Amino acid sequence: MREPTFLVLTALAGEPQHGYAVIEDVARITDGRVRLRAGTLYAALDRLRTEGLIEVEREEVVQSRLRRYYRLTGLGEARLTEETRRLRTQATIAEKRLRGLRGATA
Repeated sequence: MREPTFLVLTALAGEPQHGYAVIEDVARITDGRVRLRAGTLYAALDRLRTEGLIEVEREEVVQSRLRRYYRLTGLGEARLTEETRRLRTQATIAEKRLRGLRGATA
């Protein structure tokens, strides 16, 4: 799973959000390291909807513009859980190897 996809799913795991709120949340959870552009976000949202990982929870009109709120589906929650486990496993392996490297150079 690519990082932007992981971050969008992570943002939506907290609560349903509209697009701009997802952009802000991703920036917040990455301490500003990742700034999604609108085109990137909306392409990802469309793909995630097609894959059944998210769905539109509701729509509202704000200042004459349609605002869609997205939420994780059960499948989306399962994929995010699976990816979180995979990343945790990879991070654990990297940490063990780094400890071994530091021990070998000490």
